[in-house]
Amino acid sequence: MTDPTDFEQAIAELDGIVRALEQGDQPLEQSLALFERGVTLSRFCHEKLTDAEKRIQVLTQNGGLRDETAAFEKDLAPRPADRA
Repeated sequence: MTDPTDFEQAIAELDGIVRALEQGDQPLEQSLALFERGVTLSRFCHEKLTDAEKRIQVLTQNGGLRDETAAFEKDLAPRPADRA
C-alpha cells in the first residue's frame, strides 16, 4: 500500500477500514494488516490536522486576525440584562 498523500482520501480509506474491521469477518492476518494501515492513516491525518492548526495560529497571530472562537463564545455569553 502506498503512503497517504491527501487528507480526504486518507479519511475515506480509514472509514472503509473501520467498517471492514467492525464486520469482524476478516481472517486474523488480514485484520491485523487493516489495523496497521488504519494506524498509519490515523497518524497521517493527525499530522495534517496539527499542521493546519499551526497554520491557523500563525495566520491569526501574524495576520492581525482575531480569534473567531473567542469572539463567537463572547457573543453567546449571557449579558447581565439577559439574566433577568
